[in-house]
Amino acid sequence: MHSFNQAKDQLNDLIQRYRTQADFIAIRLESSEGADVMLRGQTLETLSKGLAIGGQVRVCHKGGWGFASFNRLDRLADRVEEAIAAAKLVGHETTQLAAIDPVQTIYQIPTPQGDPRQISLATKKRLCEDYAALLRSYDPKIATVTVRYGDSTQRMLLTTSEGTMLEQTWSDMEMRFAATARDGDMVQTGRETVGTRQGFEDLRGLEAQVKGAAQRAVDALKLPSVKGGTYDVVIDPILTGLFVHEAFGHLSEADMAYESPDLMETMSLGRRFGPENLQIFDGASVPGHRGSYGYDDEGVPATNTQLIHDGTLVGRLHSRETAGKLGENPTGNARCLNYHYPPIVRMTNTWIERGETPVKDLFSGIREGVYARNWLGGMTNGEMFTFTAGEAWMIRNGELAEPVRDVTLSGNAFKTLSDIEGIGDDFFWDESGGCGKGGQSGLAVGCGGPSLRIRNIVVGGEAA
Repeated sequence: MHSFNQAKDQLNDLIQRYRTQADFIAIRLESSEGADVMLRGQTLETLSKGLAIGGQVRVCHKGGWGFASFNRLDRLADRVEEAIAAAKLVGHETTQLAAIDPVQTIYQIPTPQGDPRQISLATKKRLCEDYAALLRSYDPKIATVTVRYGDSTQRMLLTTSEGTMLEQTWSDMEMRFAATARDGDMVQTGRETVGTRQGFEDLRGLEAQVKGAAQRAVDALKLPSVKGGTYDVVIDPILTGLFVHEAFGHLSEADMAYESPDLMETMSLGRRFGPENLQIFDGASVPGHRGSYGYDDEGVPATNTQLIHDGTLVGRLHSRETAGKLGENPTGNARCLNYHYPPIVRMTNTWIERGETPVKDLFSGIREGVYARNWLGGMTNGEMFTFTAGEAWMIRNGELAEPVRDVTLSGNAFKTLSDIEGIGDDFFWDESGGCGKGGQSGLAVGCGGPSLRIRNIVVGGEAA
């Protein structure tokens, strides 16, 4: 395939040739370079690096969309014609895309901690082996360990019939660690994930976090299960980040609301959802995080969008189409995993603003409750959520008491927001997130927040 500089002229020529045949045409060209290492036990299951080049054509005509992906520039005109024909087949209304200024720029997200493309595959393999050895040697009860490393550098060129010519480059890296401990029939797993867009050096020096995964697995073998019930709960910033992303953030994506009249009514702007000191944001213009960028995949500049202001819903996340249909401003939240998929409304970095309550005061007055930290997993279904804590302790008379295991936190997102009783004065960014939606899984996001105190959370464990 030609170089990007040569391709710019070809894409621009095609746009000019076909621009009068549809309301809107966008052509995206993308190169992706990456490495993948997977160790399970002492077996190296994956060791690879690759380069993928391809692109997509998106066409909108009378409100209908046509889409085609390609790997060959010499057949690109055919793909453009296919996408135009598809859009005309389904378009019977009015194209409503929120207006934006065309962009003509080159934007590169810096990697001050080292470009992963400059690091050899052997070095990445050795790093995985060192961390795997650390997990295995932590305790004789560690039965199996898994270490995975992945990086991807994407370079994207976007040309549209409105005059946008955008080139954007970024790198994303992630490591995942898991240790499973066994004692007789009892099996427990500890996990840790670290992600960054800053560079490879961020993945060195993780020994304390890696040992933490092994320690949690071993410690959980001898812990009692929490007694199931409804408790006042304090969660750490990592669980806060997971909660705001999974339980609230997805409901703020305007395509979810637009396609569901019931959710649209529930998520009506001006409705109160939480206490007056609750502030929730999403935005890609916060620099340095995994969900950060200069422009989204429609060429809309990154913004920061306040979703909840003083406990009241004031905003939502948009593509150009959802913003146009709802008469609101585009927020720069149209993202695609790669050229195989069209951009859809996605979160970027989502966070609850730091509060003013000292963290130790969040525990005051709780006669019997649960303190939950970190996470093992989670799932949401509409406004309902269930999360599994990585570690947890009982709270008794305002103090941390015995550790417990098998702590799942369940509830309704809206009720849980209204049940927030305290917002801590701490804050932490969790860069471990890989978000899934619409068949596009593993999209890099950031989550953040302070510790929270929430009343009446359903905690699962052993039946009371």
